[in-house]
Amino acid sequence: MDPSSTGTMQRIQSEKSILDEPDSPLEVSYTVPEEMAKGSLVGNIAQDLGLDVKRLKSGKARIYTGDSVQYIELSRERGVLLIKEKIDREALCRQTTPCALHFQVTLENPLELFPITVEITDINDNAPVFQKEERRFEISESAVIGSKFMLEKAIDPDIGQNGLQRYTLKPSDNFVLKLHTQSDGSKKVEMILQKPLDREKQEHISLVLTAEDGGEPQMTGTMQIHVTVLDANDNAPVFSKPVYKASITENSVKGTLVTKVSASDADKGTNGEVTYVIGNSVDTISKLFHINAEGEVILHGPIDYEIEKNYHIDIEAIDLGGLSDSMTCSDEGVPSLSSSVTLTLQISDVNDNAPVFERSSYEAYVVENNTPGLSIFTVKARDADWNQNARVSYILEDSSVNGVPVSSYVSVSADSGVIHAVRSFDYEQIKDFQFHVKAQDGGSPPLSSNVTVKIMIQDQNDNPPQVLYPVQTGGSLVAEMVPRSADVGYLVTKVVAVDVDSGQNAWLSYKLQKATDRALFEVGSQNGEIRTIRQVTDKDAVKQRLTVIVEDNGQPSRSATVIVNVAVADSFPEVLSEFTDFTHDKEYNDNLTFYLVLALAVVSFLFITCLVVIISVKIYSAALGQVSYSIPEEMAKGSLVGNIAQDLGLDVKRLQAGRARIHTGDSAEYIQLNKEKGLLIIKERIDREALCGQTTPCALHFQIALENPIEIFPITVEITDINDNAPVFEKEERRFEISESAVIGSKFMLEKAIDPDIGLNGLQSYTLKPNDHFILKLHGQSDGGKKVEMILQKPLDRERQEFASLLLTVVDGGEPRRSGTMQIHITVLDANDNAPVFTQDIYKASVKENSPTGTLITKVSASDADKGSNGEDSSVNGVPVSSYVSVSADSGVIHAVRSFDYEQIKDFQFHVKAQDGGSPPLSSNVDCENNDPGPER
Repeated sequence: MDPSSTGTMQRIQSEKSILDEPDSPLEVSYTVPEEMAKGSLVGNIAQDLGLDVKRLKSGKARIYTGDSVQYIELSRERGVLLIKEKIDREALCRQTTPCALHFQVTLENPLELFPITVEITDINDNAPVFQKEERRFEISESAVIGSKFMLEKAIDPDIGQNGLQRYTLKPSDNFVLKLHTQSDGSKKVEMILQKPLDREKQEHISLVLTAEDGGEPQMTGTMQIHVTVLDANDNAPVFSKPVYKASITENSVKGTLVTKVSASDADKGTNGEVTYVIGNSVDTISKLFHINAEGEVILHGPIDYEIEKNYHIDIEAIDLGGLSDSMTCSDEGVPSLSSSVTLTLQISDVNDNAPVFERSSYEAYVVENNTPGLSIFTVKARDADWNQNARVSYILEDSSVNGVPVSSYVSVSADSGVIHAVRSFDYEQIKDFQFHVKAQDGGSPPLSSNVTVKIMIQDQNDNPPQVLYPVQTGGSLVAEMVPRSADVGYLVTKVVAVDVDSGQNAWLSYKLQKATDRALFEVGSQNGEIRTIRQVTDKDAVKQRLTVIVEDNGQPSRSATVIVNVAVADSFPEVLSEFTDFTHDKEYNDNLTFYLVLALAVVSFLFITCLVVIISVKIYSAALGQVSYSIPEEMAKGSLVGNIAQDLGLDVKRLQAGRARIHTGDSAEYIQLNKEKGLLIIKERIDREALCGQTTPCALHFQIALENPIEIFPITVEITDINDNAPVFEKEERRFEISESAVIGSKFMLEKAIDPDIGLNGLQSYTLKPNDHFILKLHGQSDGGKKVEMILQKPLDRERQEFASLLLTVVDGGEPRRSGTMQIHITVLDANDNAPVFTQDIYKASVKENSPTGTLITKVSASDADKGSNGEDSSVNGVPVSSYVSVSADSGVIHAVRSFDYEQIKDFQFHVKAQDGGSPPLSSNVDCENNDPGPER
């Protein structure tokens, strides 16, 4: 039965004529089936009344039926009752049982009355019939299991076993029938949903409702039921790929198409219309990219490979109800559903950065007499590009030094930038030279930059002093004369010597090694002047021999020896007589000098060799050695980093004398050097997150430079993370509107929290409380982050809980542990999942006959747990009973349409349907029985 029609049930009783005459003493009854042919025998009335046929004739026997139609006739000649008109039991008595004809056979002279009863039995001459051949329903696919749909009852005029016995519904995949026996013995038919509908699998369902009777032969009637399944937004959009990957070159212009994503929604109409949004809460993503309605991801800002090499973009498509799954793609349904996918965007490097040297120029020192192939220094350039574009090669630029190609002096390793000496340098020939090194990347075309390198040759004490005067000759005597009258301080002569070395290696000093009379002469240590230190007397020998050593200030020092002959005499002949043994003495002195020089040469060679090795190792260590420290961020100003003097193996005095200082290039200086104590200390408080962001490891790179000689020590200070930041959500709260018809497993994308800390101190886990209806699901992403989804695990019911407040908590793993929270407010949208419910299962009322039209019979009342238009009640009047009663659509008040006559109808039953205003509407029915209390007295 159509839920919009009102079922009717009329109880009709046949009328019986009762005459005022006394009842006859004898009553005869017959039973005949309906539809007997005209003239068929009913019974032998003469025989059954014990009368002779002649009596029937003489008494003018006849049948009296009152006002009723005469279906039976009397044959007086034969004394039998015959069928006069074919009898249709259903037309005669309808559903009243038993169905009988009551009449009298009358005779005259004398007057006799014989009451006769002919019971008409039913034959199966009517098939069950539905008032309409087909019935159409529009049912939402979100309709809940157990939803009821009233069907029209079939009508079978036959009674008993010949009447309507059962209903069947085929196919029965989604619906079953339920019959309710009513007080008049009829059955109310409901079609009940037993399996969820799915429009995407089957939008139209055709059913056949069959009504069967129990007669022989069995007869049936059918009604076609057409169900149109209305779309509910129960499908999230589905992307054509689970993950999208794209690449774009850096420096691409604004408006460049990055890629296009595509999602389809199995729902219909607005529920299947997909829109796209970028779901990343990170401000950088939303500023750099946007997505249009076609799913095209467009570059909206400048991208630089050197700043960020790839991006993970969550693209979210959300419909009006806010369901999500994460890149997210959404439809326009209510509630909206969405799915999501992550777009991994790889930034392709363009060779837009030339290599940059760590310093604007380099200076290096090398001690002369070095070994060819010695590593002098390392130049280092960095290229902010990637891969081949960042592969740096070092090239020695062509130039000349004193007319000789620079390549004959030094070479540069193409891969490492290490500068090697090609030859042994001689300070006395070249004191310094400079050249250019080019750093070139591997891009196409390649980019390059140049730096100037200055090599300064350090002097080594490799030359002994050379005595210019007095000149030493092999066979002649050279002597200085001193008169005996010479006074104290008399200038005898001056030793003149030079040293081709430089600096302190060329500083000369003089001392008297031995003399014939040490009390008579002295040598000026700085100027080499030989003077008398007392008055010369006659006792002093004429022949005086002085051995003077000239020594430089090198380490180790080198020296030369000179013999100065002095004659103390007033005349030349006197001098000649005294120096006749010169040759013998000279040989003695020559031998002595030879052995002294030989011993000094051996010692000097060993010392110089050790010195060269020590200096070379020290220079090499200064170029390549590195000291590293590790400290936590946020240390207080003045805190100790490390003992740099001790770690570099330097004396504090060397730091002071070399004017040690920190060189950071263009970077901020967070570390300072205490030269007095040889310590590195915190200059400015260091915030690791501000310094390095999420980059690991985070380190400060700088150099400690010393002068005289120049030494460079690279220092690395790694900054470790402390748990000084709590995870933070960009928004303090998030609101969702979710239909109570949302299916289990529906996904809703949540905003990710941001924790600037890293590692264990960074974001570790999310919790959601209370979690009666939702659970969390985390998806790890390639950048190490986690995408957060809230998944429906238990159906929502607006009638039980319209608003839900959840608390999303994110926790890091540091000590002490820190957390951040976001309030999630959910409004459960109403779905038309509740039919109106009457306050009583059955309403019974009575009304007196002859009551005027419009009399209030009773009032029915129903309520609907749904909200808004889904909870508005209305009613549809049942057609068969509409001529008896009417129902107020708004109030449910039932009025009499006519004046009732107890003698015509004593009671009747009908159905009132309460229907809400949802789409599709839901309804329920209630039986109403009206009883006439009887005739008024």
